[in-house]
Amino acid sequence: MEKRRTVPVKLDVDSDDAALLEDTIDEFLWAADYVTRHAFEGEYVTTSKTTLHDETYEVVREETSLHSNHVQAARNKAAEGCKSVVEKWKQGKKASMPNFTSPHLVYDHRTATFHDDYVSLATVDGRIEADYVLPDEDRGTPHAEYFFSDEYETTGAELHYSNGNWMLHIHTKTDVEPDTSAQDTTENSTVLGVDLGVNNLAVASTGTFWTGDEFDHWRREYEKRRGDLQEHGTRWAHENMQAVGRKEEGRFKIMLHRISNELVAEARDYECSVIAFEDLTDIRDRTGASWGHKWAFNRLYEYVEYKAAEYGIEVEQVDPENTSRRCSHCGFTHPNKRHDEAFECLKCDYENHADYNAAKNIGLRYLRRNQTGSGGGVPVGVRLNSGTLNANGEYDPPAEDSARAGVHAESPRL
Repeated sequence: MEKRRTVPVKLDVDSDDAALLEDTIDEFLWAADYVTRHAFEGEYVTTSKTTLHDETYEVVREETSLHSNHVQAARNKAAEGCKSVVEKWKQGKKASMPNFTSPHLVYDHRTATFHDDYVSLATVDGRIEADYVLPDEDRGTPHAEYFFSDEYETTGAELHYSNGNWMLHIHTKTDVEPDTSAQDTTENSTVLGVDLGVNNLAVASTGTFWTGDEFDHWRREYEKRRGDLQEHGTRWAHENMQAVGRKEEGRFKIMLHRISNELVAEARDYECSVIAFEDLTDIRDRTGASWGHKWAFNRLYEYVEYKAAEYGIEVEQVDPENTSRRCSHCGFTHPNKRHDEAFECLKCDYENHADYNAAKNIGLRYLRRNQTGSGGGVPVGVRLNSGTLNANGEYDPPAEDSARAGVHAESPRL
């Protein structure tokens, strides 16, 4: 199976090269917006990448100095945004024409060449070279384990600019055999399950909640600001929309860094060797999340991944099927999808917060996926705020509570 990792690398970019990258980003965002506007011009919104390519490629090439692969990447981003809007309409939800303001640029192997110490990046006026700014340690970092590893293949990258920093999020992948034992990584340790969602950005199996109130407040605020500017349709408005996008991304990155730090600290406090998330591939369809939420989920995962690696903690994704419908107490899977934050099992009457129940199920899913056969499993568990759940979903109290193991009250911490 395929294992993918994203490694954020800071770049050392001089002022002249920075100006070229900024110009390239401006044209990339203009191209994505142009394709999007074209997609909305007809009676129906066009979401086909092939159709949008045929109808916009030549115009974008004439109007910009972008590399052909950057033009295609901008078209793909526009098509994905349009498809998201159409999907929301089908679900009876409100959605407006997307616009792209966050300063970023998509690179592939034709537009970026990765070297040992630096990267060569295509711009609107030739290529520039930027040195990597790497940590002093040469072991145990995501850079050493994934980017500079012979076992991983570099597949592309996204360039981001925020708060004066140029960050290249390098995508890597490798083919691995399915892990049937995980003897080396989970022995005598525990797993922290993490559920991601809209109302609560993250919930840990230890009962700690990170609410989405602040994120939602500022997402609506910035969306309103962009909407007001978009009505003007002027070059000035477009530039200000980009400025709003930069402020939005900067604010959210600070927020996500804080949450990721606290998640890693939670894992360290409870001596967890693994942090398990649900697979993020189709999370928007499962949770009804916006593109902004999906971006936040991916960034949070990336931040946790490289920060946890500093402490030898692995970060993995598991199949999310039924984690919201399954009772973490008795294992009964409910036939209907839950619609609120309360989970009540129809079989054993177990009650708790639905996101907390899902976080425990995510941890259990990782646990069962990596346990050996009968009698051969290593002593691992899903970490709760008191004690653990074993692979059978049975509660194991902490050592000091063993005398009263028959009594256990879970108390998620909001």
